[in-house]
Amino acid sequence: MRIGILQADSVLPQFQDIHGDYPAMFVRLLSEPAGDVTFCHYDVTRCEYPSKMGDCDGYLITGSRRSVYDDEPWISALGAFVVRLHEAEVPTIGICFGHQLIAHVLGGKTARADVGWGVGIHRCLVYEQREFMLPGAATVGLIVSHQDQVKTLPEGSRLLAGSDFCPIAMFEFGSMLGIQGHPEFDRRYSRDLMDMRQETLGPDKYRAGVASLMDSPDSDLLGRWMVQFIKAQLQADGPANAVNQ
Repeated sequence: MRIGILQADSVLPQFQDIHGDYPAMFVRLLSEPAGDVTFCHYDVTRCEYPSKMGDCDGYLITGSRRSVYDDEPWISALGAFVVRLHEAEVPTIGICFGHQLIAHVLGGKTARADVGWGVGIHRCLVYEQREFMLPGAATVGLIVSHQDQVKTLPEGSRLLAGSDFCPIAMFEFGSMLGIQGHPEFDRRYSRDLMDMRQETLGPDKYRAGVASLMDSPDSDLLGRWMVQFIKAQLQADGPANAVNQ
């Protein structure tokens, strides 16, 4: 299996020696549950893409400091690629920015959240247990770092998980899976991000975010679900018509 990582941002230089960059985080998360897997890396901020969609069996869109509604050429190009992936039924997973972009370009809406920044570990309810979501769980907790949220989903989507703070935390739409949280982040990186943004977050949100790190995120579980989602889509022969596109 080949997974294409569509990198929409980079870890800040001061953190790279400690935490690595985003593609490396996903390789660490997904290598064990995926088994025999090859990862391909495309820096979409530099308009790097596979020569054809069939170069990879599935794709993963990383998070980004940018907003999906920002007027930047690379975001527009990535949005157009997501539409093509959706039309060709190629398995695609969006994380944070990627989750928001999938919804935004396929008929939903992403906007700045009235509740402000989400940081630390947030736990949400699982509303629907799909076949790929094994082992099952009533709730999932993930590290989050976002101030935008998906406000409305594309028509026909399945809402899989959410909370009062983030009502649309995970959804499925055809061959697309969106996850607002960051299963690839660890608690140390989350703390570093909160320390950097302490003034922006304000004392109350900063303290609550740091305190939430006493919980353990369900990162390994979500990594397994992500791999199983891609494999389930491939077994359904959804992307067979996309091999040469």
